[in-house]
Amino acid sequence: MRLSSLAIISTTFGLAAGLSLIGAGFAVKAIEDGSELGVRRALDDRGLHWAEVHADGLQVFLTGTAPTEAIRFNALSAAGGVVDAARVIDKMTVRDSAKLQAPRFSIEILRNDGGISLIGLVPASTDRAELMAKIRPLAANGKVTDLLETADYPVPDAWDDTLDYAIRALKSLPRSKVSVAAGAVEIRAMSNSADDKRKLEADLNRTAPDDLDLTLNISAPRPVITPFTLRFLIDENGPRFDACSAEDEDARTRIIAAAEKAGMTGKPNCVIGLGVPSPNWADAVETALTALTELGQGSVTFSDADVTLVAAEGTAQGQFDRVVGELENALPDVFALHSVLPKPEKKDAATDVPEFTATLSPEGLVQLRGRLTDELTRTAAETFAKARFGTAVIHTAARLDDSLPDSWGLRVLTALDGLSRLSNGYVMVTPALITLSGKTGNPDASAEIARLFANQLGEKERFDLSVDYVEALDPVASIPTPEECEARIGEILKTRKINFEPGSDKPDQEAAAILDDIAEILKQCGEIRMEVGGHTDSQGREEMNQALSQRRAQAVLNALRERKVLTSSFTAKGFGEEQPIADNETEEGRDANRRIEFKLIRPEPTPEPETTLESIAQSAQEAATEQAIDPADAAAEGGSNDE
Repeated sequence: MRLSSLAIISTTFGLAAGLSLIGAGFAVKAIEDGSELGVRRALDDRGLHWAEVHADGLQVFLTGTAPTEAIRFNALSAAGGVVDAARVIDKMTVRDSAKLQAPRFSIEILRNDGGISLIGLVPASTDRAELMAKIRPLAANGKVTDLLETADYPVPDAWDDTLDYAIRALKSLPRSKVSVAAGAVEIRAMSNSADDKRKLEADLNRTAPDDLDLTLNISAPRPVITPFTLRFLIDENGPRFDACSAEDEDARTRIIAAAEKAGMTGKPNCVIGLGVPSPNWADAVETALTALTELGQGSVTFSDADVTLVAAEGTAQGQFDRVVGELENALPDVFALHSVLPKPEKKDAATDVPEFTATLSPEGLVQLRGRLTDELTRTAAETFAKARFGTAVIHTAARLDDSLPDSWGLRVLTALDGLSRLSNGYVMVTPALITLSGKTGNPDASAEIARLFANQLGEKERFDLSVDYVEALDPVASIPTPEECEARIGEILKTRKINFEPGSDKPDQEAAAILDDIAEILKQCGEIRMEVGGHTDSQGREEMNQALSQRRAQAVLNALRERKVLTSSFTAKGFGEEQPIADNETEEGRDANRRIEFKLIRPEPTPEPETTLESIAQSAQEAATEQAIDPADAAAEGGSNDE
């Protein structure tokens, strides 16, 4: 009996213990499932789908790779809001910070009479001392304000070449703002005149690397135009401007529109300047051009407020009177009209029309022929011509005639002054007309000559201009591009070779003439980046060949410097026997391999980032994750980082 009672009691306690264990297991499972489900929902609500949740008893494990440390802390906060934070076990990792995108490096360079300031962010590897050494000589009194910050990220592609170009450009920009980013430069600057602006823009574009995104905003002060001149004519060649002036963009647009109504084609050079005699300038010009269009042919000239309308020979008197009368009444106050209807010249063979002519040849020779008033006028004409054209190029064959008009001397000197504005041409002075024609490399020459004649001769004098702009004569537009310079030097070296004395870096006697020709090309090219490369054959030790090629390249560079070539942007590099162009097993091949080459220094092209489906999906996932952070969490993240 006693054993049976013990067995019953033991069995009862065993069953109770088993039932307790089963109940505890179900309770733990319920807690695990509840915790895991609650944390998963909290993470999903915040868009943190990358995090994985696993519950083991009372502990909740978080795994996965967080995009940033802040987002990892956000996941911990989400889990801690569901279960006790002490139960959350952090097994998460953070994506490698080296894969984060580098900041945008850029520099703003401000230069004025007070010095130079640098503001921006540059790579930590930038040699600040070297940068200052390049910029300080350009600053007034050497004053440079360095406000640059640094960041320890890789140097962007094209950064060094871009910064180098910006510093070289800064040399010719005393008042400027230069914005530099990798592969892009924006320049805002002021020039002293319109001519300086043209030359500056041409130089900056010509010396820029091929793949540089260059933006230029060069301004020039408006010129003071004295007298304020406009000349428009219609002849057998059609309508055109000899000179055009306007006080602002609106006036220029209206004047050009009036000329186009008269039949003019093409884009005229209408200068915006200071000195307009009346705020109604555009009104007066529009009215005068309309009147000239009604006449059909002739010219209208504005010299400040004086307006001269010259009709074509043969215009009907009635039509001329009507048009002139309407124009006189329509012109705004201040403007005074002088009208001319030339009378047909009598064709009498016995009539002797005096004339004076001057010819300027393309070689610069000047011949003075025809008639002059007296010895004093002839001396004045010769002296004036020598001052304008040079003392050694004047040939005078003009005779004296005391019957010429009193204004003859002034008209001759004015005609010579106009001819001096051309590269070559011809001018003829008669009692009724001054005719000038020729070619020039100055796009504003016609306007300048018209302004000169109108100012010196007065409103009643007639003149006819036929001035052609030739780009090849323009000292700015005719500057060859760097590629053209490289090609022209290459053509010389195809047929003529720079040789050296055997085993030496001294050019032989025949090389001097070749270097002279190359120097003349480079002087026309201005400042370009070029590499002078030396090459040898394969005979001898490799180290000796490399050293010899370096000395020869440097010798050529020194020879160009002796010939006054700007070589500050040139480099000399010896390649030794590394780059043969022919077979070193033959004498002809070895001779071809011993050479000097000129090559432009071009920046390395910037590779395009590879775009794949995986990279697109990853970027989209990161953007969605970052957008899921609410402001409260962002504040919490900031506090975490501070700790």
